[in-house]
Amino acid sequence: MLGRRLLGLTIIVAFFSLAGWGLFRFYRMFEPDQHGAKVTHFTIKSALVGRSLEEIVVAPKGGGVGRPLLVLLPGRGSPPGSYLTKYWFDGLARLGSRAPDLLLVDGGDHSYYHDRADGRWGSYVLNEAIPAAVSRLGADRGRIAIGGISMGGFGALRFGLQSPGLYCAVGGHSPAIWRTGGETPQGAFDNAEDFDRNNVIALAAARYRPFGRTLVWIDVGNQDPFVSADSELAGVLRAHGQRITFHVWPGSHSGSYWNKHIDRYLRFYAEALADC
Repeated sequence: MLGRRLLGLTIIVAFFSLAGWGLFRFYRMFEPDQHGAKVTHFTIKSALVGRSLEEIVVAPKGGGVGRPLLVLLPGRGSPPGSYLTKYWFDGLARLGSRAPDLLLVDGGDHSYYHDRADGRWGSYVLNEAIPAAVSRLGADRGRIAIGGISMGGFGALRFGLQSPGLYCAVGGHSPAIWRTGGETPQGAFDNAEDFDRNNVIALAAARYRPFGRTLVWIDVGNQDPFVSADSELAGVLRAHGQRITFHVWPGSHSGSYWNKHIDRYLRFYAEALADC
């Protein structure tokens, strides 16, 4: 009797082991080819935000030591892992030795990457997340670019305006830009005063060459709800002497739009970092 029970248990264990291996292989079929890149997840216990935040760094094939760093800020409600797609891995692979290290930042649900009542989100990115990524990767701290999609694009532009000339390049891909606080969605800013302190269009209009020597890129779809405000920002920057690459391409505020242009984004950052 005991022998039969052991035999049955062995068969059950073997069945679930095989089933688990099959499930593992099934999921692996849908994982993007990382082309030799190394992905590392780590946690920051942020004293500035008052919570633990999950960050991701990516070292391209060949290792991350000495490479420049590209900081990517996700959009509203998107985790840092939203950048771990075939489009980004394929783009990095096509850059070869020019590929930068990546830091994929945890921006919470709707931080908009600025210091506010529920945490010093902007200070956390600059003083906790970026130094941690540089240390882990051995990246070149003197060559950093920062970009993002939607909410992340707003954050990248805000950082660039906050520290003119600090970054080699700043990119806003369909950046979430508004002209007035009344246009903003709930949660984007604490109140009217918070919006005024972080009004990207007004900050850009406040001085000549508001980004300094930093190279600036903005793109947006022609059916995107932000196309009008993004175009106005581009016009303000040009009127104030800022060098800017600006594109309005066919498309909406969607992943299909961004995926079409990831190669162009990465080439822009790689060239700016190489010349920095």
